[in-house]
Amino acid sequence: MMRLRLLSACAAPAMIMALAAPAYAQDSQQTTGQTAEPESDGANEVVITAQGRAQVLADVPLAVSAISAEALQQSGANDIRQLNQVAPSLLVSSTGSEANGSARIRGIGTVGDNPGLESSVAVFIDGVYRSRSGIGLNELGEIDRIEVLRGPQGTLGGRNASAGMINIVSKAPGPNYSAGAEFTYGNYNQIRAAGFINVPLGDSLAARVDSVYVRRDGYYQDVVNDRDINDRNRYFVRGQLLFEPSSDLTIRLIGDYTKRNENCCAATYLNREMNPFIGDLNNSASNSIIRVLQGLGQPAAAFTEGYSRDIYVTPGRSYFGTTEDWGASMQIDWDFGGAKLTSITGYRDYASDQGSDTDYSYVDILYRAADGNSSRGFKTFSQELRLQGTAFGDKLDWLVGGYYANEDLAVTDNLRFGNQYGRFATCRLISGGGLAALYSPASAGCLAARPALFGAATPLIYAAIDGLDAINNRGSTLDRYNQNSRNWALFTHNIVHVAKGLDLTLGLRYTNERKKFDATFGNDNTACVLNQQSLLPLRPVASLTAVIDGILGLSCQGNSTSELNGVSINDERKEDEFTGTAVISYKPNDDLLLYGSYSRGYKAGGFNLDRSALKIPILPFGGQAGTQALVGNLQFDPEIVNAFELGLKYSTGPFSLNIAAFRQEFDNFQLNTFNGTVFLVQNINGCKANLNGGDRDQSKFSTAANYNAAAATTGACGSGDVTYGVRSQGVELEASLVPHRDIRVGLGLTYAETKYRDQLVGNASGAPLDQALRKLPGDNLSNAPEIVATASFAWTPDIGSSGMSGLVYFDSRLTDDYNTGSDLFPQKEQDSYAIFNARVGIRGPDQRWSIEFWGQNIFNENYTQVGFNSPFQEGSVGAPFTDPQYPGGRQIFSAYLAEPRTYGVTLRTRY
Repeated sequence: MMRLRLLSACAAPAMIMALAAPAYAQDSQQTTGQTAEPESDGANEVVITAQGRAQVLADVPLAVSAISAEALQQSGANDIRQLNQVAPSLLVSSTGSEANGSARIRGIGTVGDNPGLESSVAVFIDGVYRSRSGIGLNELGEIDRIEVLRGPQGTLGGRNASAGMINIVSKAPGPNYSAGAEFTYGNYNQIRAAGFINVPLGDSLAARVDSVYVRRDGYYQDVVNDRDINDRNRYFVRGQLLFEPSSDLTIRLIGDYTKRNENCCAATYLNREMNPFIGDLNNSASNSIIRVLQGLGQPAAAFTEGYSRDIYVTPGRSYFGTTEDWGASMQIDWDFGGAKLTSITGYRDYASDQGSDTDYSYVDILYRAADGNSSRGFKTFSQELRLQGTAFGDKLDWLVGGYYANEDLAVTDNLRFGNQYGRFATCRLISGGGLAALYSPASAGCLAARPALFGAATPLIYAAIDGLDAINNRGSTLDRYNQNSRNWALFTHNIVHVAKGLDLTLGLRYTNERKKFDATFGNDNTACVLNQQSLLPLRPVASLTAVIDGILGLSCQGNSTSELNGVSINDERKEDEFTGTAVISYKPNDDLLLYGSYSRGYKAGGFNLDRSALKIPILPFGGQAGTQALVGNLQFDPEIVNAFELGLKYSTGPFSLNIAAFRQEFDNFQLNTFNGTVFLVQNINGCKANLNGGDRDQSKFSTAANYNAAAATTGACGSGDVTYGVRSQGVELEASLVPHRDIRVGLGLTYAETKYRDQLVGNASGAPLDQALRKLPGDNLSNAPEIVATASFAWTPDIGSSGMSGLVYFDSRLTDDYNTGSDLFPQKEQDSYAIFNARVGIRGPDQRWSIEFWGQNIFNENYTQVGFNSPFQEGSVGAPFTDPQYPGGRQIFSAYLAEPRTYGVTLRTRY
């Protein structure tokens, strides 16, 4: 039913295109004439640099969209997240921090909660790689164009990217004096002020400065502490110098600085109105964890607020965070006559810290203090060299190059159990199962009485429960993770003009990667150690195992233990990889390009920067030596993709049509997921052999059909049968039409079936898949809708002979249903939805001034960006909350919501 409504919603833009000829993809293809070269009358006559050369878009045998500053301005886009409206194969979302933003192309991306994982979609700004795609969630200033390259990028440029690339090119200084300013006021008290000035400093030197300031109230209202969350308070400045002493030499210097002081990012509980699969999970009569939370002060309304965006933050806890991002780059283009040399040198320094009420509830269970000790920072130096030219009478267009980068990543963490954790943990333990009759939130240990239920071990068991009850404001004093990544690459990319209209493109890249890792832990949770010493000798007693495991699991959750205090670990990994591409393209005439391609992409392996991945929490580490012996558990392997593509590009006069059919196969797909307690990082692969349900069974729910007491060891695959685990295949259509010089119409459609194989394993050796991922086999990936359609319409009519013009613009993105959680639990499903933006205005002669009224998400569509297991908030195990509808049992769920409707007015002037 959802898909039927989605397809029906697509009918309106499709009818527009049917009447006038198909449209979209590069609405920007008519407006990016502000780029490297003047634009001709053709809709596809746009110059891009996707292949390391300045080429007309219509002649590039790649799936790439070029989006101009005008197109972004009309859609209201100020950062890469808002590219969603104009690029149907792209989805950008953010979660617990904007630093964790993740970009996906064709359904493939990196979940951004762990900085140890590199981005599947690489972001470059002015030729310089940004260490993680979430860093692109900053203001961009005025830009020249954005290129969205779809599919693996394993030959040219800086870092390899397994899913695609976003290449952002800012507006360069020009030879003539110009300046401009704009001011926006909108709901939520939004203020945005931006401006630029361009000054020629002689015949060969020009300077330009861009700046942006943004302030806005938050979308969430913290009703406990009377404040708003998810606000904006940021500024951005970029300065440039362009030196052109001759037509053969250009030197461009860029420096920029961004500062943000913001409260982000809140979440609300998912309820049955938002997702019917929630059922009675939020009902205190059905779920013991709801009774526990309410017994410790959580208002019942917290579980039903949903899209009202009212939240209940623990008193005194904060989401405040600061971000500083600055850097400089120098690009030199030198034409020797027979060859052209391009050098891009960059340095970036990014630092972000973020406090949080980490359990997202009123009860004080987990928190990160906003004291600067929950942070991540990247310091990156990069150097790229490219030399290119022609040979054999221009039959060969050759390019060779090299790339070097040295990146230091520093992460600090101060995650601590809150002031109510002890009572929450004991009440969670007592409220379910055989001890439920003793449940008493107001009593020590949450115990109304202490009968001798455990024989001779009774005193030790109750003493351990008291120890657990006392774990309040304990945990990390300061954990430090450091990683140095050094990588270098050599590459070549060559276009052979075999015959008139027939080209063969061959590219090859060798990448060498070395990562060094070390971590030092600080922790004051002594109760974990004491309870382990007391209870582990009794654990072999079958009648005591369950209660002991429950106590120790909660006492040492996430490997938070004073045993790690002062302990340091280190490790190193090295890898090298060949990647590349082969493309054959043919232009039977000037209007039509046909191509077929193969490409191999790569994303580096690394380290899971999370101590919880070292081991299960029940057992001790065994001191410094024991901890160091476990460090290999933090490693994950590189991700490899083999991709095939067939494409067609047709461009004639005002009409263009681009079609691409693709198939991508991912080995060692890097998956990061939160299971309600810890983050799991696994390399997902497939198995050619039938695992007979071994990748779908579980040992948690004894009454479920897929119960298997030995589920942790089933589902292994012989190494010879291991194969790719993820496949993305489909068709993309982009078209644009300019039926009149004042009218531009666009349409984009992506059908992508991005799925896991039917038989899955957890690494390249064929080890079993983690039970928490048992919903993955045969299903679509998270945040991977099968159908996405975009449409845009812009009308800029003259107003009489006054020289003034009007502006009428709208765009839409229609998205099929998909699952927002990487474990694919049904409670995280999102129904199909449509987002519409609109803008109307009046512009003066030569657009010297304009006034525009705008709205984003004008129909106030509510939807979830990411659903996740509410941290530690899982009730007792048992019917009716079991597989398949409730794979998390009585686990409850929270969500990061998308932005509501915004609207306002923008004034612009330039001269």
